[in-house]
Amino acid sequence: MSSPVTSPLIVAVPSKGRLQENATAFFARAGMTLNQSRGARDYRGTLSGVEGVEVAYLSASEIASQLAAGAVHLGVTGEDLVRESIPDADSKVLLVEGLGFGHANVVVAVPQAWIDVRTMRDLDDVATHFHASRGRRMRVATKYLNLTRGFFARHGIVDYRIVESLGATEGTPAAGTAELIVDITTTGSTLAANALKVVDDGVMLRSEANLVASLSADWNAGARAAARALLDRVTAAKRAATMREVKTRFAACDSVTVAEAVRRFRCTAPFGAPTSSGMVTLHCPPDTLHGLAVFLREKGAATVSVGALDYVFAAENPLFEKLEAKIG
Repeated sequence: MSSPVTSPLIVAVPSKGRLQENATAFFARAGMTLNQSRGARDYRGTLSGVEGVEVAYLSASEIASQLAAGAVHLGVTGEDLVRESIPDADSKVLLVEGLGFGHANVVVAVPQAWIDVRTMRDLDDVATHFHASRGRRMRVATKYLNLTRGFFARHGIVDYRIVESLGATEGTPAAGTAELIVDITTTGSTLAANALKVVDDGVMLRSEANLVASLSADWNAGARAAARALLDRVTAAKRAATMREVKTRFAACDSVTVAEAVRRFRCTAPFGAPTSSGMVTLHCPPDTLHGLAVFLREKGAATVSVGALDYVFAAENPLFEKLEAKIG
């Protein structure tokens, strides 16, 4: 009997810009290199270090739609695009891991001249008065139609209408085409430059780039195996980034000393109790390193060495376990 045919794990990454650079660096930190065999114009590639992976280079917004359709297995894209473009996103995709870049907030911003508008409740009052006095609803310029409708509904605001923004959203109040906006911001400087302010409770979403999994993709045996290997590397690099390796050897180093070090300094002893010669290896968070070194020297250590870790592989693969729990 022939074995079932398996297709590759398709990983979608941004095709250009800072997001592509950061995605490339993210995979590189986990020991995987993104390769485009025919250069930057090639929209297909490979991921060295993991077998059975095909890379698709797409725009960040297209990645979200392809994940929803099940056309790719994993993708790197912003949570804002996932939440905006995929209705009931949590039933269709899984946010596997935040990647630590692409941070931005989707916010409600109003003119600074609206000194009495500090909260969404204040905005509701203004919207009601605006409709009653002018006979038309307050206009909200945004590219985030679905996020805006959901957020305003949760705050009970109904007297408004959305003006879809196709250009620089922050300029629409000054241009007279909207009264307020919903937009994405990183520092808030562009909003301030356009005489806008963020409502105190008007942060809709604190977004960052995520590794996102499609729940409707074909998760055949080959795709699962490749995902397991990929996420194992990601987890190993993540563990290593949060720890330093501490080594020492002294005659008085015993299991009691190690147990106290683990308890007091949030360490782990990955290789168990000290050897008969008193050699021990600990993994320790950077903020407790000096305290641990002092403790070990007080116990009799003449030398304590500290080194960086590249990867820490363990039996557990929590990111894949999280994915497997959703795809069954």
